[in-house]
Amino acid sequence: MNARNDGRFSDALGWWGMLAACLFTLCMESAAAVAQSTERDVVERQVKAAYLYKFGSYVEWPERAFPQSDNTIKIGIIGAGPLADELTQMVAGRSINGRQMSVRKMKPGDSHAGLHILFIGSASNDRLAEILAAVKGSPVLTITEAEDGLSLGAMINFVIVDGKLRFEVAPRTAQQGNLSISARLLSAALKVAGGG
Repeated sequence: MNARNDGRFSDALGWWGMLAACLFTLCMESAAAVAQSTERDVVERQVKAAYLYKFGSYVEWPERAFPQSDNTIKIGIIGAGPLADELTQMVAGRSINGRQMSVRKMKPGDSHAGLHILFIGSASNDRLAEILAAVKGSPVLTITEAEDGLSLGAMINFVIVDGKLRFEVAPRTAQQGNLSISARLLSAALKVAGGG
């Protein structure tokens, strides 16, 4: 190889080396972003599970919602399998106001009979109006995570504000299902639809 070709070869190697370094950096940044995103998702799921568990402390169901043979607060989860798993672990062996809790993974179309709380995850947002219509007027606390959740008939809706999980409440919608939401829960809400 002559000196001229050696120069081109070393220039090409330098360019490829620089490209490889850039790609490596991008891959590392991407991997870090994925890890950070995954960690954020896990934390968000844990916080949602904690909220779903605690919401039961601030809601009163009519007596007819609990047959005498079963005093358990039943929580149905649609479109959020990992959240259902998280919540199942969280409620194991715990109770709310003397009532045990159980969690059931559900699919759209499953019966909501016997449920006390129904969480509809974002994976089911395309059927959200249909699912909420099916439980409308029932003593089932409906919780969503959709931009238009409350306007579609949810009683509580999760939102992210400044990177933090918050919730909105529609107490009048809850009243239509003969549920009473505590003033303490309303005071912790980001927004109370209908003014209270």
